[in-house]
Amino acid sequence: MKTSFVSTSSVSQALRYQLMRMQSQLVGANKEMQNGVVADRGLALGARTTQSISLNRDMERVNGIIDQNGLVASRLTATQNALKQIEEKAQTLLSTLTAGINGEATQAVTLVDAKGTLSSLTSIANTTLNGEHIFAGINTDVKPLDDYTAAGSPAKAAFDASFQSFFGFAQSDPAAANITAAQMTSFIDTVVVPDFMGAGWDTNWSQASDQTITSRIALNETLNTSVNAKDDSFRKLAMAATAVYEMLSSPTMSTAAKTAVTERAHSMVGEAIADLATLQSETGVIQQRVSKATERLQTQSDLLESTIGKMEAVDPYEAQTKVSMLMEQIELSYALTARLQKLSLSKFL
Repeated sequence: MKTSFVSTSSVSQALRYQLMRMQSQLVGANKEMQNGVVADRGLALGARTTQSISLNRDMERVNGIIDQNGLVASRLTATQNALKQIEEKAQTLLSTLTAGINGEATQAVTLVDAKGTLSSLTSIANTTLNGEHIFAGINTDVKPLDDYTAAGSPAKAAFDASFQSFFGFAQSDPAAANITAAQMTSFIDTVVVPDFMGAGWDTNWSQASDQTITSRIALNETLNTSVNAKDDSFRKLAMAATAVYEMLSSPTMSTAAKTAVTERAHSMVGEAIADLATLQSETGVIQQRVSKATERLQTQSDLLESTIGKMEAVDPYEAQTKVSMLMEQIELSYALTARLQKLSLSKFL
């Protein structure tokens, strides 16, 4: 016959180990009750753990693109609003130029409107969203369009130099009174237009990048999702407003030259408005594609979430019951431990 050694210490120690195990289980059970998913994915799923990890990674990637598409949609909305404002300014200038050609508006009125258009174009083109310039291409940290009327403007200096080189005198020189309509038209077509529509725009006007922002709007689809200040519509509107502003502000410029500038600017603004309409249409198509892509991604995300839920989800009532049972067992363990600690041989005797 053999007897095992039993003591209050060994019993108390066994209860302590059991209490630690139940406390660990309680932590996991609380997580399951709060989150609705298994606390230990590897323990619960076994061989299917790899599949669960892969599905969760796919869902995170899909949701990341959905969030990014939200930012893209905000940028495109801001872009559309800015393009609409520019178009409205262009329409106003076109109306003023038309009235000026017909003799219904004075040159002073036309001059004020041209200067206002230049200022508005600069302000709107430098629109920011979340601290980023929306018309700067990938150079979102720099202003895409310089202020022509600012002191020391390189665009202003370049225009003055071009005028001086072509005519041999400045705009305000008394000799400007002898400029003919044909000479002014030739200056605009052979000097001003190539400068604005060519490298002169990059050198003197715009710091925007040639590269537009490309965004991944779906798992297998990328798209250019920004509008650049180097677009022809910006150039033509700035060119028309600058020519009118420069020539009509000259006190000595001949009436024939000013009329030629007004007529040529009228044509340029009309082209700019047509280009802006095209740009708005293209931006609208991009917005629609982003929206459709987001809808498809949301469907994929919902499907992945449902699949993961079937693998990892726990019954909330079962989880709550488990927590309650563990709490009762822990409380009972504490009570037993307290009673065991009160046992002593002296009290027995």
